[in-house]
Amino acid sequence: MAAIFEAKGRPRFNPLIAHVADLTTAETIAVFDDRARKLARAFWPGPLTLVLPVRDAEAVSDLARAGLETVAVRVPGHPVARALLADFGGPVVAPSANRSGRPSPTNYSDALAETGASAAASLDGGPCEVGLESTVVAVLDGAPRLLRPGAVTRAQIESLIGPLAEAADDAKRSPGRLAVHYAPDAPVRINAEAAEDGEAYLAFGLHPKGERVFNLSPSASLSEAAANLFAFLRAADRTKPRAIAVAPIPDEGLGEAINDRLRRAAGFVG
Repeated sequence: MAAIFEAKGRPRFNPLIAHVADLTTAETIAVFDDRARKLARAFWPGPLTLVLPVRDAEAVSDLARAGLETVAVRVPGHPVARALLADFGGPVVAPSANRSGRPSPTNYSDALAETGASAAASLDGGPCEVGLESTVVAVLDGAPRLLRPGAVTRAQIESLIGPLAEAADDAKRSPGRLAVHYAPDAPVRINAEAAEDGEAYLAFGLHPKGERVFNLSPSASLSEAAANLFAFLRAADRTKPRAIAVAPIPDEGLGEAINDRLRRAAGFVG
């Protein structure tokens, strides 16, 4: 377990997500109420992580939970991950393969470049279809809280369990909450209508092509932009620009999650 934190350069106060094969296994390590069970049945397998009271503190170690009395748990949708979990028969803590604070790898080669030297073995499941980390929702006492936006949108969740409160003290229960996170080497400038001299540009929608222009989605599709975001941040960074400028992204639906990652990449979230 400690080797994961060492390989990523991850601070010990940042909890890990326990991945399990199904809801039945999840209920052996976490306490579900009716709201949590409704979300799990609607969105699992898939990109939703639930932060819940821990039921079995020995099943997911204190180190993985960052010393908290809660556990972050989800059932992934990828068939390779599901097969691995089914064979293992218990929870597997699995962070993204980036060094802490860096953009998350969304393909096999980027993952190997980031932390592959620390892995005893690796599995290539192909490029990530969603591209962003899971949505994280805390279902504890009081109103459920959105700790990290992701592919399962606020509207989808609220349609099932009512309004979500914003992350407050519960923010520490989720990964991906560092003020500077997902950041390439070059500075990131967001809501930019065009690139300045020496900058690479992440476009969105119709935009002229250029040597350092990477279009997240020519058709202005938020799902396509999410799938391309981290890979294009990395590709733009490899051109050694003075900075990476990013076009405005609508802050609705999946755009809330994209903008969350971009604000953290730019260091604008505390």
